[in-house]
Amino acid sequence: QVQLVESGGGAVQAGGSLRLACIVSPHVGSIPYVAWFRRAPGQEREGVAAIATTPFATYYADSVKGRFTVSLDSAKNTMYLEMDSLKPEDAAMYYCAARTFPGSLRAVAAPLLAGNYNAWGQGTEVTVSS
Repeated sequence: QVQLVESGGGAVQAGGSLRLACIVSPHVGSIPYVAWFRRAPGQEREGVAAIATTPFATYYADSVKGRFTVSLDSAKNTMYLEMDSLKPEDAAMYYCAARTFPGSLRAVAAPLLAGNYNAWGQGTEVTVSS
């Protein structure tokens, strides 16, 4: 059974940076897709960034391209989300997720769709003040 634990959230001023971490157990390398999602109050959950582990590929929402970077440290079983140039609209609860079903997601947008993931962490909150 996959378990995910997020950390790294906090309060930051607009223009600042944060790095979120998600420890994935038992082993992140055996999971086809891992991803970051977020949900702001009153809004729907949004896919932020995702990683396909084999072959390796990354995916980003248009709203964070050029500002956020998703990465994977297989030795530490940890996925990171480096968030730079943060904006007030980035404030949300951030969740990491895993898709453990075998096979590739064919649609381009599929790695950022919440319905394609079957394991979720508890979330870590990010607050951005203007």
